[in-house]
Amino acid sequence: MNILTLSALRKTWIFDFDGTLVVHNGYKTGEDQLLPGVKEFLDKIPEEDFVLVLTGRELEAKEKTLKFISQNQIRCDHILFEIPLGERILFNDTKPSGLEMSYAVNLKRNAGLENVMINIDEEL
Repeated sequence: MNILTLSALRKTWIFDFDGTLVVHNGYKTGEDQLLPGVKEFLDKIPEEDFVLVLTGRELEAKEKTLKFISQNQIRCDHILFEIPLGERILFNDTKPSGLEMSYAVNLKRNAGLENVMINIDEEL
């Protein structure tokens, strides 16, 4: 179980698409399919937070992907296509209070989000 303890501040959520939110490369062999717990997890993200989705999918898959996101009411404020397939590295500063401002959760491919929990600590 992955448990993140976060502040009550507005957040930026960054998700990979294939293998994290949907079955990896499912769109190439048939249709996209949401992974376990994805819809429920994304629905819990507060409206004031920002959700960015990254995908290595080529632009030819953009229309099909956006249609899937819309039809399944997947929370996504912005999506970037043709992202490199290598590592994704995030740099951020730490607040003067010591609050960590970046986290990384590496999930097993196609595991979904049902084993990720968020705890909001009002004192952070």
